[in-house]
Amino acid sequence: MTFSSADDPVLTPEQQAVVDQPWDTRLLVTAGAGTGKTHTLVRRMDALVGHADPDEALEASELLVLSFSRAAVRELRDRIARYGEHARRVRVQTFDSWAYSLLMQAHPEGEWSALSFDERIRAATEAIEKGALDSLESGPPAHVIIDEVQDLASARREMVESLLDQLQDSCGFTLVGDSAQAIYDFQIDREKNPEEYADRADLFLRWVRGSYCEDLVELRLTRNFRAVTPEARTALPLGPAVQGIGSAPEGADIAAERLHGELRELLLDLPDLGLLTDSFTLDSLRSFPGTCAVLARDNRQALLVSELLHTHGVPHALRRSLQDRPVPYWAAELLRRTETATLTEARLRELLDEMPLPEGVDPGRVWRALRVSARGTGRGTLDVGRLRRLVAERRFPDELADPEPARLVVSTVHRSKGLEFDRVVLLTPPTVAELRRRNDELDVPAEARALHVAMTRAREDLYRVAAPDTVTVLKHKPTGRWYRGVPNPRQRWRRDGVEVRAGDVNALEPADALSDAPGAQSYLMERVRPGDAVTFRLRDALPMGPEQSPRYALLHEGREIGDASEAFRSELYSLLKVGTDWDIQWPEEISGLRIDCLESVAGSTAAGANAGLGDHGVWIAPRISGIGRFRRAAGAEEE
Repeated sequence: MTFSSADDPVLTPEQQAVVDQPWDTRLLVTAGAGTGKTHTLVRRMDALVGHADPDEALEASELLVLSFSRAAVRELRDRIARYGEHARRVRVQTFDSWAYSLLMQAHPEGEWSALSFDERIRAATEAIEKGALDSLESGPPAHVIIDEVQDLASARREMVESLLDQLQDSCGFTLVGDSAQAIYDFQIDREKNPEEYADRADLFLRWVRGSYCEDLVELRLTRNFRAVTPEARTALPLGPAVQGIGSAPEGADIAAERLHGELRELLLDLPDLGLLTDSFTLDSLRSFPGTCAVLARDNRQALLVSELLHTHGVPHALRRSLQDRPVPYWAAELLRRTETATLTEARLRELLDEMPLPEGVDPGRVWRALRVSARGTGRGTLDVGRLRRLVAERRFPDELADPEPARLVVSTVHRSKGLEFDRVVLLTPPTVAELRRRNDELDVPAEARALHVAMTRAREDLYRVAAPDTVTVLKHKPTGRWYRGVPNPRQRWRRDGVEVRAGDVNALEPADALSDAPGAQSYLMERVRPGDAVTFRLRDALPMGPEQSPRYALLHEGREIGDASEAFRSELYSLLKVGTDWDIQWPEEISGLRIDCLESVAGSTAAGANAGLGDHGVWIAPRISGIGRFRRAAGAEEE
């Protein structure tokens, strides 16, 4: 069964073989970087739902499609909208989103929104083992599709294994992965799960092969469609060897060190842009056509690169963590302007037309996604109360997440996996020997796989650039934050700045709540943009509690747009209180911070009503990022 539209890429025989498998097949697909995996999955969904034989066709609700990140979910949804003839009603979800939905349907009385991602995943696993799949509104799925299965580890791996075990006699599956792109070993707690960590390479894939044996159909996608130039194809010949690291005869660590060295040598033969501070490099990043990514080994490097580009006026976006899920700001404004208990599609479109929206927001997509999550009792309506709960419980539909539509992106390699760019600029990696000198417990296979992933993101050009010096940026272990360290005359690191991140702006009350909260909301929407510079400024000298800093106001061009959260004040205290007799000199300002995005947050309904923002208790707040710099009062100095 083959069908395609005029602009629909024709499937290769390998891809067609995947698409044509019957719905009850237990299918494992190995798909290397750039082999058309996403398009093949979309066509497989279309084939499962639109099969010519009614006895072989599935309902869209019978498909369970899971992926790791909102970016991957959005990509699948976009492809379905472009190429899906029958699969447009198939819902694609992240693991956490589906686990939450399962728990709410099986045990609606539970306080599931108060749990962390991993806690919800573990609770869902336990519920599955106790028969919760029968509680789903559409019943247990008939076919499960899971992307990036090589990254299933710890709680997510256990949930998927339990899911497939429970469905073993009545369900087919399509599992897609690539061992060469297994770079999430850090999800496994080495101390709590030493056996899983020691056996981490292809652990889930071995479980699948051992569990299904002769019933398992294994297929491969090998033709690369992404890389169109010799430079972009540099790392592809080593893909099979990287896939086989876990079963290498000489041992995984030895094979990985050899392959890391080979990949690094190939990278060193590619064009070198020099230093990120060179005018040629900066001008190139400003003027490169198409999309471009600067890829860093870790978040410390990414933060420093982003800071440097901001300093030199190079517009870009810093990719956030895959588990970071800001609710788009227009959701709060939609609720604030709503005066009824339900919304029709016409009224929703009217309200969206009245407000400034980020690029890429499609009112039709918004309506379709919200109809699934916040359907009203009346025909063709949304329930405003359910919509409010989606925001408060941070369960907003994955496909409506902030699209982050920047032409130039700074990202860690891990956050770029599954994405592709016209051009990639890779920070030149250290050798394995150099990395070992910094880390006695270096995961060499993970380093080799990460380098391979980084070198296979480009469609056209692949460059390298010298990595920034990170010696003065250190990790504060109690809080997990990066901080700037400056050696003082006694050879101790003086704290001279701190990382800011999601949750550092107070969400319990709206900005300017006491004087002009509606004006502050308008200012945020109309004047504040991602990448804008902001500053935390000390409000007063008295700490807010026994282990907290004083209050800090967040300023944008001199206008107050928020306050530091209690979590930030506590962790700033922890960072600066080095000794029991340490007299903390609180910084007057923390500068060098940037707007990541605007998001919808929920506090008390009383706080919203008292501030003149309606009775939903939802408003817009800025989310910030960067490694700030401290400015202390004249003459003040830490001991």
